[in-house]
Amino acid sequence: MLKQLLPLLHGGALTVNGHTIADNVKDAKCHNEDVIRPLAMPLAHEGGTVILFGNLCPDGAVLKQSAASPHLLTHRGRAVVFEDHADLHKRIDDESVAIDENSVLVLKQVGPRGAPGMPEWGAAPIPARLLKRGVKDMVRISDARMSGTSYGTVVLHVAPESAIGGPLALVRDGDEIELDVPRRSLTLKVGDDELARRRAAWKPRPPHFTRGYGRLFLDHVLQANEGCDFDYLKGRTPVRFEDTAGPSHR
Repeated sequence: MLKQLLPLLHGGALTVNGHTIADNVKDAKCHNEDVIRPLAMPLAHEGGTVILFGNLCPDGAVLKQSAASPHLLTHRGRAVVFEDHADLHKRIDDESVAIDENSVLVLKQVGPRGAPGMPEWGAAPIPARLLKRGVKDMVRISDARMSGTSYGTVVLHVAPESAIGGPLALVRDGDEIELDVPRRSLTLKVGDDELARRRAAWKPRPPHFTRGYGRLFLDHVLQANEGCDFDYLKGRTPVRFEDTAGPSHR
């Protein structure tokens, strides 16, 4: 794999064995180009993931287009909203919930602070009654993650997340949402005035933790677009004066 990628890499970079990347792979042979393809024979003309922006994800969202259904890469449908993971599993197969193959499933409160921990809950299940009709994929949107082996037209990592009042928190059943992967956009088709009214009425949930590590996590974890690290770990590691001062200053 490294040899196939070598035109894109710094071949002269040293590695842990003291030799360069180019030296290490010069004799490597690929015995099955269906497994490790040359750059001239890609599986797709674009990369596997795309970053979306729009009024539903001002700080971005992620979609794995290589795992999405081509007919859903440009899609407009009405939202069916699940307020959290428990609500999703309670109602996804409830036949009183108006869901069809054109619906957009929206899952809230599953991001870094909302879940908490941004678990792999983004690939929400398809309702059983639609599966029986042969529906195998739907547009699904959340502030969670999903496994790298999952498939489907799943928008993830929506930032800012719903738990802190991101636009995802304001979505209601019946709102129209437009996904346009070629244009890298995700748009909630609700007017700015209405969104402002919803935002004014929105209130955050009580915190999952009031003390200890859990509270430390909630107070300091960054958003998906910032890496979900702790805010106090941003920047360079401070250097002690003793590490830089000469003998005369010690």
